[in-house]
Amino acid sequence: MMQLPPNSRNFLLRYLLLVAVILAFSSCSNTKYLQKDQTLYVSSTFNVKGDILNSEKQDIRSSLSSKSLMIQQPNKKLLGTRIKVWLYNQKYNEKKSNWFWNIVLSKRNMEEPVMYDSSKTKDAITRMTSYLHNQGFFYATVDAAPKVKRNKTTLTYTVSTGRNFVLDKISYAVPDSALMALVRENEKLSLLKKGVAFKSATVSAERERLTRIIKDAGYYKFNRDAIEFEVDTLNKALFRNSLNPFEGFVNIFNENKGREKPTMDIEVRIKNPEDSISLWEKYHIGKIYAYPDFPLNAAPQDSTFNQDIRKYITIRSHQEILKPRILSRSILLRPGDTYSLQQYNNAVNKLYDLGVWQFVTLQYKENKDTSNTLDAYLFLTPRRRQELGLNFEASTSSDYALGSGVSLNYRHINLNRSAVQLGMNLNAGVELVSQSNGWDLQARQFGGEVSLTWPRFAVPFRLKHTARSNVKTRLSLGANYLSRVEKFDINSVNISFGYDWNETAYKRWIVKPFTFNYVGVTLNEDFRITTVDKNPYLKRSFEPALIGGENISFIFSNNDLLHQRQYTYFRITAEESGLWLNGVSSLINTVSGKKTNLETLTKVSISNFVKLEADYRHFWKLGIHSALAARVYAGIGLPYSYSQVLPYVRQFTSGGPNSIRAFRLRTLGPGSYKDTSANAQIFPDQTGDMKLEGNIEYRFDLLRMFGGTVNLKGATFLDMGNIWMIKKDTTRPGSEFQFSNLYRDLAMGTGVGLRLDFSFFLVRLDWGIPLKVPYSSENKNGWYLSEWDLKSSEWRKNNIIWNIAIGYPF
Repeated sequence: MMQLPPNSRNFLLRYLLLVAVILAFSSCSNTKYLQKDQTLYVSSTFNVKGDILNSEKQDIRSSLSSKSLMIQQPNKKLLGTRIKVWLYNQKYNEKKSNWFWNIVLSKRNMEEPVMYDSSKTKDAITRMTSYLHNQGFFYATVDAAPKVKRNKTTLTYTVSTGRNFVLDKISYAVPDSALMALVRENEKLSLLKKGVAFKSATVSAERERLTRIIKDAGYYKFNRDAIEFEVDTLNKALFRNSLNPFEGFVNIFNENKGREKPTMDIEVRIKNPEDSISLWEKYHIGKIYAYPDFPLNAAPQDSTFNQDIRKYITIRSHQEILKPRILSRSILLRPGDTYSLQQYNNAVNKLYDLGVWQFVTLQYKENKDTSNTLDAYLFLTPRRRQELGLNFEASTSSDYALGSGVSLNYRHINLNRSAVQLGMNLNAGVELVSQSNGWDLQARQFGGEVSLTWPRFAVPFRLKHTARSNVKTRLSLGANYLSRVEKFDINSVNISFGYDWNETAYKRWIVKPFTFNYVGVTLNEDFRITTVDKNPYLKRSFEPALIGGENISFIFSNNDLLHQRQYTYFRITAEESGLWLNGVSSLINTVSGKKTNLETLTKVSISNFVKLEADYRHFWKLGIHSALAARVYAGIGLPYSYSQVLPYVRQFTSGGPNSIRAFRLRTLGPGSYKDTSANAQIFPDQTGDMKLEGNIEYRFDLLRMFGGTVNLKGATFLDMGNIWMIKKDTTRPGSEFQFSNLYRDLAMGTGVGLRLDFSFFLVRLDWGIPLKVPYSSENKNGWYLSEWDLKSSEWRKNNIIWNIAIGYPF
């Protein structure tokens, strides 16, 4: 746990007191600066009436309160006060100006008071009514009632929706038989379905879907304006018997009996071209021209370009950026291909994925000599071939006072003009602990890695053209050395070969059919005798090991412009070790006449295990200045064959800045076990075979500082989880997982945090405090609230955990 020096604590207390004073003053009236005919617009509410579900009413309230519809927004509150308005008044009315106020009174920290404007309310009513009509509420009305009290105006909108129409019959009027067949072929994916509520956004999305389908089929000149929709809300039951109008009303009753919402018919029309009596025509790719070193202001017909005519493409360049064979293979266009909008996107993305070019532009031009033919022009602007970077990092945590690291990175993005990337990384770091006589070294680490990345599937057989984006094949070799002073040294060498590609815009695969990791461990003699030898599980964990097998990961992430309100991240990873290593060992055993095998040859054991991990995260944007983030994680490792435990480097730990923040790093668990021996002071690390964890965090903006370049953010969080052993460990009672004890074994912690967001990186400070500890002796269920003693400095020292880290925990 990190302790602040007395001077820093006094400064922090004075700062918090100052913030409290500012908040108190800001709660005072902000209306004394108003003129006689002005009132401060402070709040708005929506009273939604209608025969619809409560969830639909809530969605309508949220939509109508948006800035695009309710164009006059009241000033926002922070901690129950309009502090930004108060700060605005301090600058422009009180004329505050000194070193402190110049920092606090930045533009981003202030808001001009919003004066109520009735004309903007009328405009908002018009917009809201139009919006409701577009959502299928054709008989909706909106009224507004302002209320003034103490020069403050509150506004209540009364919204009567009625019932919204749902689609009944969907028909098509397409005179072009080829287009009609195309529409019918893809009708199953239509967004217009019987029983679905009518919304203009759904109709617009259907127009875009049909446009994309038609353009993907080769209709280069097709225009979305050719698609029209005609809706019919007139109930034809009225006209079944024109001689008996009363029968019409009976028909209406019978038609709508049992229906919750009125229905409407919709007809989809796709017109022929307006400037021609012919039908829409398909286009095909003609000649393909590639300019691999095209200057930004150059002309395509520049005579200084060298021209190289290949089988599929014509290359025009001043110098060879990429080997012609590789460039031709990387262009996903071929003469004679049918024009496709998706093909256009795939071709551009594939060239960007090579990492060689900074800008990629694809243009189509009609060939004057051949009808319905498009010549493709690819204009490519290259990037720098080599990059060099140096990074420094400093951190602190609950088990060390100061950690620092440095890394040197080098990358060549186009090795031998083949788009192969060479990467090299060297890194080193130390952890220091503060003692009464100064700083002591706790740990040191250094290592490096060399990697080669090919922009394709590197396989021993030929693959057909693939439109998968961001395809990579990686081969990496690395070594690392970690020393925990007076405890142990770990040397490791790792090699991996695998593939990385995007199946879709949201789905990514990382497949490593070959991974190898050698872990060598040297124990300090005193540490071995006092700690390791007394714990059989720990002793087996620290044995040198050969880890070799396969690894596969699937990642889903839809964080893009289409999911601005909420998005999801999900990753599942499976790893196996021992299968092919045992095969190699058996082969050596057979060749040697059963005299030796891989383990006796290397004097290192083969680790046999299967490890599964799943990480699910969901993020909600609650507005411009706040968000909610949640994570659920589960992992399990199972040794098999003659392996009894997982290697130490593959075991699970809990606690720390990226886990359950109310517990110190690597000290929680397993299960309800708590190490109270003297060894815990020497080596507090606890590991397990299984891990469950859940986190939820509310994030919000506080202030902009230093001219808006730094954003101070706040957070509150709740963490829960633990680690467990799969098999019973007699040296650690209560450590094994039992479903009946899951509730008791779960640890819980809460806390608050501050974040300094510098845009390019984020510094995070979290204070965590335990709510539930699985090893509590006072309560069998582990609830810890009754033991809180915030007045005691000793209790705060032992229970309030400080975590400083770089970046968000998830």
